[in-house]
Amino acid sequence: MALENFEDRALAFPCGQDWLYGVLSMPHTPGARGVLIVVGGPQYRAGSHRQFTLLARSLAARGIATMRFDYRGMGDSQGEARDFEAIGEDLRAAIDAFMDAVPGMREVVLWGLCDAASATAMYAASDPRVAGLALLNPWVRTSEGIARATLKHYYRGRLLDRDFWRKLARGRFDLLGSLKSMAGLARAAARPQAAADTAAAPLPERMHAGLKAFKGPLLLVTSGADLTAREFCDLAGSAPAWKRLLDGPRVTWHRLDQADHTFSRRAWRDQVSDWTCDWLRSA
Repeated sequence: MALENFEDRALAFPCGQDWLYGVLSMPHTPGARGVLIVVGGPQYRAGSHRQFTLLARSLAARGIATMRFDYRGMGDSQGEARDFEAIGEDLRAAIDAFMDAVPGMREVVLWGLCDAASATAMYAASDPRVAGLALLNPWVRTSEGIARATLKHYYRGRLLDRDFWRKLARGRFDLLGSLKSMAGLARAAARPQAAADTAAAPLPERMHAGLKAFKGPLLLVTSGADLTAREFCDLAGSAPAWKRLLDGPRVTWHRLDQADHTFSRRAWRDQVSDWTCDWLRSA
């Protein structure tokens, strides 16, 4: 389908014994760097409110070849459903297909939201074709981290909310249940972080190791009205290793204070697209 100065092309490519499907938004004159949009789950290549479709077309209209795809078990692609930590082979197959489809493209930037950002952070250092990472509201979820974020950002906000006090005064708020919930969160927040029943390090540690090993530029975009982003920001601001990593010159960090997790308003979506494009041209 021809659209302005680019066109959308359907792609099919193998990953092991399965076939994966994606869409390439191909400029008439693509550059040497492309963007692979990695989908967070459970989600498919269009994204919430067509988020990934619109982003891909926006970048392609500015001359940046952009591909989005369904990894195994998602959308139209074959195979068993899998956790975001098990999509390394899918990413490699998608990059292979992307570079085959765009002659002259020499490097790829991985763009991911939520757990897709986490997956790319752990993958990038293993593939020399990856030249940069765009991470939006990265998923660093631990039981302790979400408990602290909920106490800090949700309950504190409720105490400043007039509607909360009106409901409390009218007896329309379950105060006892809320207090029990807060107590449970406080206990969870106080527990030391540890790997669950496996020998693996906690997710934030594995993500940090991956980003430290990757030497390319990083774009971070975080939403102010999203607990996933708040949990990441709390970690980045309190853990010395994360602070050192993200304070470095290769990191560009933008914040949209009013935005939700998926940047659902047009103004937020357009701002993310503009930031991505500007960063791609300068990184």
